[in-house]
Amino acid sequence: MQYIFQLPMEVRDYECDVEGIVNNANYLHYLEHTRHQFMLRDGVSFIKLHERGVDVVVARINISYKTPLRSDDKFLSCLNVSKEGPKYIFQQDIYRLPDHRICVRAKVEAVCIVNGRLGDDEELIDTFSKYFRSDAQ
Repeated sequence: MQYIFQLPMEVRDYECDVEGIVNNANYLHYLEHTRHQFMLRDGVSFIKLHERGVDVVVARINISYKTPLRSDDKFLSCLNVSKEGPKYIFQQDIYRLPDHRICVRAKVEAVCIVNGRLGDDEELIDTFSKYFRSDAQ
């Protein structure tokens, strides 16, 4: 699959549970960090959006765990984005390196809250419309 953004990362010891694998909740952190870095790459800051009264919040996450990561594993967190009505749909996959084995598949739905109400932000649409795919799944 082709991705519009990829972020290399590494597992830290404290992210693992007693079984020696990454605790499931830490994958949510990896996915969130990837979305934030993707937005920052295009000059969009969550802090600046918030200061303007715009908050991008997760409405739903569907995640499938495929292959566990372990301490010191290197991995690649990948992302695509599309738009469905008021929702931004992030298709996110995490691959272990160097074998590129799939670890996580996730669909993250986010919405904009503008001055306390569900809305949209023209800056986000203008910035990310070049990436929108019409086949979000």
